[in-house]
Amino acid sequence: MSWMSVLPPLVAIIVVFWRKEVIVALLLAIVTSELLLTWQGGEPLIYTFVATIERIISVFGSAGNTRILIFSLMVGALLAYIRESGGVAATVEALLAKGLGRTKRSASLMTVFTGIFVFIESNLSVLTAGILSRGLFEKLGMSRARLAYIIDSTSAPICILILLNGWGAYILGMLDQQDLPGSSVSTLWSTIPFNFYALVTLIIVFYTAFSGRVHGPLRKTEEKPVEHKDIPEHVPSNSKARYMLVPLTVMVVGMVAFMFGTGGGDITQGDGSKSVLYATVLACVVAYFMLVSSRRNTHQQLVDIGFKGMSELLPLVSIVLLSLALGASLRELGTGVFLAGLVGEFLPLFLIAPMLFIAGALISFTTGTSWGTFAILIPIAAPMILALDLPAPLLLAAVLGGGVFGDHCSPISDTTAVSALASGCDLLEHVRTQLPYALTAGSITLVLYVVTSLIMI
Repeated sequence: MSWMSVLPPLVAIIVVFWRKEVIVALLLAIVTSELLLTWQGGEPLIYTFVATIERIISVFGSAGNTRILIFSLMVGALLAYIRESGGVAATVEALLAKGLGRTKRSASLMTVFTGIFVFIESNLSVLTAGILSRGLFEKLGMSRARLAYIIDSTSAPICILILLNGWGAYILGMLDQQDLPGSSVSTLWSTIPFNFYALVTLIIVFYTAFSGRVHGPLRKTEEKPVEHKDIPEHVPSNSKARYMLVPLTVMVVGMVAFMFGTGGGDITQGDGSKSVLYATVLACVVAYFMLVSSRRNTHQQLVDIGFKGMSELLPLVSIVLLSLALGASLRELGTGVFLAGLVGEFLPLFLIAPMLFIAGALISFTTGTSWGTFAILIPIAAPMILALDLPAPLLLAAVLGGGVFGDHCSPISDTTAVSALASGCDLLEHVRTQLPYALTAGSITLVLYVVTSLIMI
């Protein structure tokens, strides 16, 4: 369908920045995509209404998608239990008493290192670092937007660099289907020094955390008064840090254990969507029993608190649902394949890696998924590597980095929504304040790919 396949994501992006209504933007994008598919299939255009509803319903046909949505709801219950227990305030006081997190620098660096430590899964990395640091950022007068930027820009780059996780297993599976020289494992590991976007992004995150300086829209956000949400004015007298730390520890350790279990003893083969859901539910159960045993709340009160926490996240869960539906519709429409074709067949060799990076960013930005980008572009990059005798690590790194770059910029990415959820930041504010940092890292990366290509090719 050529250029018309780009219309749905354009509709979403225009409405998001014009009306500041993410849910409306996603719905209109899905309607546009289904309208084009209906027209393409020769069906009456009135069928678009039914097709849109069925597209959203079809999200639940995927067990992985359903797990993501239930996980997002369970996060709301977990946050509500931790907040109700006073564990956030107690943890903040405990960290301050031990000399940790007393300054903006130490709190920010602790958040970065937490995100790096939990490299096993990007959503878990974002969630753990976000929950742990929300109270500290609030106490020190730092905005939720700064926290959202730090955890979002730490998790995906770390996951795509360390690769001992579901990301690595997924990409390895794709490389095994190609006929590239050498083993898939060695090829994948050799992409690390050439994944310039991930490396540059982490450098900028460390600069932000260490210097305490923020720029652009994020600086204006920092000047606004910080709303206190997680630390109540009246903290329960018997509150302890364990009411927050134990559930978080259970979640992290449980994630690792479930990755081993679902992978048959091989953590790289584990199922990320299953593991993160199981670990989050287990953490909720632990938090519930801790509160019941403290005799602070009755069973019925905790049920009400849990459902209230879920309800607070329903708007974000709706955004994740619609993002998944839009991604499926765009895949059927062929948006990603069309954008991949922009790379072209007659580029100078030294521009192929930079153009793969740009194509990856465009696909990821417009579809809201980096993994989908990898699925589209790796099969395109592999034949180019073989036919033109190009360095595989360089071109594959450009594809991987481009996918992460576009995901960081996209307002319709489920990862962006989870980062906003974990930090308690408004989704559009997170996109607006992170975008200049992502564009800066992307611009530097593009120059590095041009220079490196001139040297290596």
